[in-house]
Amino acid sequence: MKITIKFFASLRESLQSSGEVLETPAEIATVLELKEYLMARGEPWASVLATGKAVRMALNHQMIEHDAPLREGAEVAFFPPVTGG
Repeated sequence: MKITIKFFASLRESLQSSGEVLETPAEIATVLELKEYLMARGEPWASVLATGKAVRMALNHQMIEHDAPLREGAEVAFFPPVTGG
């Protein structure tokens, strides 16, 4: 399935990319599986998206949990927690 991935703030800087369009393998069905797939690319993906890192995710502009299902044409965003003030 083809999806759009976007990276924001410090993630964008660390990965030196604001995003990409990706054709995912058929077995990737959730946002967590997508995150694991990206981490399997090696560095810097593995350390930037590592389990335990404070990384938030959105699917089609909605905050989501890791088990959110992916669909063709989805937009997934990864970003650090945001603080206001």
